[in-house]
Amino acid sequence: MDSNVILVFDREKKNILMCRRRKPPYQGLLNLVGGKVEPGEASEHAAYRELWEETAITREDITLTNLVNFIYPHKFDGAQPYMLECYAGILKRDVDIHGDENELLWISAAEDFSDTSRFAGVGNIAHMVKYALGEIFAEK
Repeated sequence: MDSNVILVFDREKKNILMCRRRKPPYQGLLNLVGGKVEPGEASEHAAYRELWEETAITREDITLTNLVNFIYPHKFDGAQPYMLECYAGILKRDVDIHGDENELLWISAAEDFSDTSRFAGVGNIAHMVKYALGEIFAEK
């Protein structure tokens, strides 16, 4: 089953919404919000659904862009090859963010997201932030 992560910037693109994971994998580390894509569910719908479930951010609050997808061809736990779909967006207005699944917090976009002792993954968050700010949401 595929999953998604959502890179949410505040309106000034100075902070990124993250969660502190309560469960494995990456328990205790900071990660982007996101979750599983349900069978038959459209990818973009899944991203908005997970964002709403975990943060109370709605489609009216943010426009998500498919930033990059990571395909892992090696099977995980006997499943088919796995894809992690990465979305990004900038909040259009201030939002009351809350959720029950993980602790939510704003982290400076200037952080070293490649620090795997603090951030989940293998440096993918650093790549996504740099790509989003340098290419997708860069001031033209």
